[in-house]
Amino acid sequence: MKKEATVLGCPVSYRLTETTKKYTLRDNGFQETNAGNFQLVRPLDATPQSKQGFKLKITVSKDIDAMKMSVTTANGLKAVDIFKNESFKMNQDKFYFLMDGMIDRGCFEKVEG
Repeated sequence: MKKEATVLGCPVSYRLTETTKKYTLRDNGFQETNAGNFQLVRPLDATPQSKQGFKLKITVSKDIDAMKMSVTTANGLKAVDIFKNESFKMNQDKFYFLMDGMIDRGCFEKVEG
């Protein structure tokens, strides 16, 4: 885990804000893992009920100072680059929509590169 994270192929990096707390993460859908970390898994499909599409996985360390994130296949085993071509435009839009929502709620901030 690192201070800043992004998904494979994404031109934008993200980091936790100074004000992010455990309750902030829980309020935004993160669940505590057995190791004490916080994890969020969200589908990047047009239809949330679909089990075939890609998933956004974000893990935040238990002391809320580091994070990692990835877009994976439906089974969560393989990282996927949704930014490699325009055929994944809808998935890209959904990714940015989810991340912008987290930024608006004070969990993350964009890192200008």
